[in-house]
Amino acid sequence: MILTVTLNPSLDRTLKVDRLERGEVLRTSTATLEPGGKGVNVTRALASNGIPSIAILPVGGREGNELHALLAADGVDSRAMAVSGRTRSNITVAELDGTVTKLNEPGSPLLEHEIDAVVSLVEKNITAGDWVVMSGSVPPGFSSEHVRRFVAALTASGINLAVDTSGHALAAAVDVGPRLIKPNRNELAEITGSSLDCISDVIAAARRVRNRGVEYVAVSLGADGAVLVGPSGVVVGTSRVERQRSTVGAGDSFLAGFLSKFSVDETDIDAAMLEALAWGAAAASLPGSSVPSRKDIDFTHVQLVWQPDLDRPLVAS
Repeated sequence: MILTVTLNPSLDRTLKVDRLERGEVLRTSTATLEPGGKGVNVTRALASNGIPSIAILPVGGREGNELHALLAADGVDSRAMAVSGRTRSNITVAELDGTVTKLNEPGSPLLEHEIDAVVSLVEKNITAGDWVVMSGSVPPGFSSEHVRRFVAALTASGINLAVDTSGHALAAAVDVGPRLIKPNRNELAEITGSSLDCISDVIAAARRVRNRGVEYVAVSLGADGAVLVGPSGVVVGTSRVERQRSTVGAGDSFLAGFLSKFSVDETDIDAAMLEALAWGAAAASLPGSSVPSRKDIDFTHVQLVWQPDLDRPLVAS
């Protein structure tokens, strides 16, 4: 089983416009409303491909009720815990040329007893050996010490923990040593204090993180592909998106694809990376924060690179 924990979930509204112009009144061509939050997206992607997953999330206010209802309507198995704060709303503006502008609310703080209740809810829904994905931003006031305590409590339950967050939350999680982290280029650069200009820089930074106790570091690099550094070495892969429509949630689908294979067979790293790259590319070809189903996933333009040019400059941000 793969469980996800989204501490700061959201209602995601995507608006499509021909071109975003500041100070103007614009008419949207389409508008969608979807459940949001990185952990929620991981569970949605897994569920869309018939893989059991449970999303655990705190919800509050009218927005929280609507979020929970959207998950249920999508057939997503979720365990929503009522909290005193209001669930945030995010707005994404997508232009015809593929440019995406995001406006994200900060969310509401979690009270101390609510944080403990989330841990208890996770513990009630796991068995030893399950994978738990802690993913997305943390709420306001959720300090580095909160993160360390939260991660330590989860790992003490005998589960495999994957973390996909950023900033102080990612740095604090690394201190405790989850089995896997999935930073992007900027997030890895921030927690290692490195300038990541080429593949060799990414590999060196990932190895420094491994030296701090993280077993696997999977770095998503957008159009530059991905790098996995683990106990058995380094795997580099690339994928190509024929028509990019939205990068929102592509990293979440990448992680979902990886765990869909890795949680079943940890010995076949290559298969897990190929799946991850294909799912991420599929998500980037879909509108808004849509997640790919099996019909969307195409391995034609996905490959592992056995002799990568380690000094090739990374061009994608």
